[in-house]
Amino acid sequence: QRKGEMQNMENEGNGQTRLTFLAPSRGLIGYSTEFLSATGGYGIMNHTFEKYAPVIKNWEPGRTQGALVSINAGSATTYSLQSVEDRGQLFINAGTEVYEGMIVGQNSRENDIAVNVTKGKNLTNTRAAGKDHAAAIKTPKDMTLEESIEFLNDDEYCEVTPKNIRLRKKILNTGERQKAAKRKKIAASK
Repeated sequence: QRKGEMQNMENEGNGQTRLTFLAPSRGLIGYSTEFLSATGGYGIMNHTFEKYAPVIKNWEPGRTQGALVSINAGSATTYSLQSVEDRGQLFINAGTEVYEGMIVGQNSRENDIAVNVTKGKNLTNTRAAGKDHAAAIKTPKDMTLEESIEFLNDDEYCEVTPKNIRLRKKILNTGERQKAAKRKKIAASK
């Protein structure tokens, strides 16, 4: 998937093995965290520039899962995040300011889903027979810049500010984005 070729494998004799790969730079984006997870934190990775090479065609996208995309602007609420977190991994907390087209999480399936994370709970003056449980959501995934860049598909941007790293769709408007996806699908079938 990362288009690397193993050049050499040496047994160091002390329980360590040295693997030498030749891989394109874009294949290494986001790999360090994956490497540390695979080696249980014991692996050491080093990389240096070898040479310029032609761009590899037919590069498969970095992710196979879709995104959870906000359809409204406003402040994310715990109530709405609880219903959205069943669909995948969240990237934001309650209280985070969001806008239409902002990616708020990763879908557990392969397609993008438009979600409303700003919806509040309907307040009534009557009490239910059961108690309201304290609203709690799982801790969202805090992505580094490298992980954010690896997450991107060709229809997405990464916004970097001094305080935040945000992911968003190139086309923010939900309706326009769906029309563009339909046009792209028609063009691909021709």
